[in-house]
Amino acid sequence: MFEYLPELNEHNLPYPDTIHPIVVHFVIAMVLFAVLCDAIGYFTKNTRLYEVSWWNMSFATVSIFIAIIFGQIEAGLADPYPAAVGDLNLHTLIGWSLSGIIAAITGWRYIIRTRTPQHLPLAYLGLDGLLTAIVLFQIYLGDKLVWVYGLHSEPVVEALRGGAL
Repeated sequence: MFEYLPELNEHNLPYPDTIHPIVVHFVIAMVLFAVLCDAIGYFTKNTRLYEVSWWNMSFATVSIFIAIIFGQIEAGLADPYPAAVGDLNLHTLIGWSLSGIIAAITGWRYIIRTRTPQHLPLAYLGLDGLLTAIVLFQIYLGDKLVWVYGLHSEPVVEALRGGAL
C-alpha cells in the first residue's frame, strides 16, 4: 500500500513546500482584521464595518479548518525531535481550540447580526480582545516551530534522516 504514496522531498513532504503557513496566514489576517473593524466600528459608530467584520469571521471559520487539515498532515510528517515536541503539541491543541472558539464567536456574531446589526455588545468586544491574544500566542508558537526548531527546513530534515537529532 505504501508504494503508492509519493516520495518525501528534502522538506520531508510529498509536495514542494509547506501549505499550512500559507492558509493559516489568511486566517490570521481575517481574524485580526475583523477585530480591528469591530473596534473601529464601535468607537466611530460606523456600523458598516460590522458587516466587513462579519464576512471576515465567516471566511476565517471555514479557512481555519483547511489550515488545521494541512497542519495535522505536516505535523505528522515533521518527525519532531524531543525539544520541539512540547511546542508542537501545544500549537496543535491551541489550533484545534481556536477552530471551536472562532466558530462559536462567528455563531454569536451571526445572532448579533440578525437581532441588532447596528450595535455590538461590549462583551463581544472583550471576547475579540481575548481572541486576539490567543491568536498572537499561536503565531508565536508557529514562528518558534519554524524559526527556532526548523521543522520542515532542509538542514533539520537532513539531520533527522542522518540520526543527528
